[in-house]
Amino acid sequence: MTDLATTTLWLSDARLPDGRSVDVAIAHERILALLPHGEAPRSADVAALDCRGGLLAPSFVEGHIHLDKTLLGLPLIPHRPGATVAERIRNEKDLRATLSLSIEERGGRLVEQVVSFGTGALRTHVDIDTETNLSGLEAVLRLKAACSDLVDMQIVAFPQSGILRDPGTADLLAAALDSGADLVGGLDPAGIDNDVEGHLDAVFALAQRKGRGVDIHLHDPGPLGAYELRAVAARTLAAGLQGRVAVSHAYALGAIDDADFDRTAEALARAGVAIMTNAPGVGPMPPVLRLAAAGVTVFAGSDNIRDAWWPYGDGDMLDRANVIGYRQGFYTNPDLAHAFAMVTEVPARVLGREAYGISEGQAADLVLIPSSSVPEAVLDRPRRRTVIKRGRIVVRDGELLARTDEPVRSSIHPSTRAS
Repeated sequence: MTDLATTTLWLSDARLPDGRSVDVAIAHERILALLPHGEAPRSADVAALDCRGGLLAPSFVEGHIHLDKTLLGLPLIPHRPGATVAERIRNEKDLRATLSLSIEERGGRLVEQVVSFGTGALRTHVDIDTETNLSGLEAVLRLKAACSDLVDMQIVAFPQSGILRDPGTADLLAAALDSGADLVGGLDPAGIDNDVEGHLDAVFALAQRKGRGVDIHLHDPGPLGAYELRAVAARTLAAGLQGRVAVSHAYALGAIDDADFDRTAEALARAGVAIMTNAPGVGPMPPVLRLAAAGVTVFAGSDNIRDAWWPYGDGDMLDRANVIGYRQGFYTNPDLAHAFAMVTEVPARVLGREAYGISEGQAADLVLIPSSSVPEAVLDRPRRRTVIKRGRIVVRDGELLARTDEPVRSSIHPSTRAS
């Protein structure tokens, strides 16, 4: 019998994704017990939250974001288009050199925004190159420490300017991993570095030497991109990194013939390489259900949010599930539940989140959504959510509650918060 005397927070009348109506006891940052609604003996001295039949889910997991790039907090800056990825990289560097707000200030605004929507963990990429060295990483590490009460953060050392075309970057990536980055990144081995084998050799050599996972941006199109995906899968197997490698975007999977798709999907599944999609507004995207049927893990991320690359987005993972469903033709309740899983349990597995979910003993990282079911939540995307982090309410009805780190909070402009 569970001892409920240690309960520090009661959640009453919550509806779980499986439809059960429960009361939830929370203690020591964990879920202590799940009881049928109305059967829980409660002390009047224990803090309680009436969920009023709302949907209680594990907190969202953001699979791909760029906290160092966002322009939140600044006056709207017009988008600067570029004909090529390399040109847009240069445009972004020129712009970021002129910004009046630091990465901590801009990224801090974005962290609070995504937390207000229910995100409890995220994976952020941070640029590493010979112009900025490790300054961006150092800023994101400070942000990670300052926001540790709100969100758990993984950091990818991302070679935005390439590795081979920017000599010295490989050494900087190694230094970044030694300094606190969690994974090694890569970018368009053909399109940016013009050397598929050389780029992937550098990335996987670092991963093996440092014992880290890999997350590669891959925009290269069509059969070329599919070839690169199979090359990533082969190196993953050779390095023994099954389940620790992700490829972000992988647009090629939505623009190749059936034979090429089948052999590429088979290679990815065999190697345990996951695919991240943000459901881009135009162009091809990986076919989610077809990949899932082939055994490939596909999860979701926001990617760029209000920055030099992309003026749209707000970091709401429930909205991201909706966009994925819209683009992929998800109409049935099981399809909508799949979209929801792509922003919860699937990225939680990819990021190696432990004690994730809603059952006794799991972490009390939860989001309460004013909906009666998962499909309804994906379709309606109600904003007034309540968020619990480590057993403590941090957002109530969409409003971030007071924190103790005032130096960070005081930099957050109210107009950038969700409502």
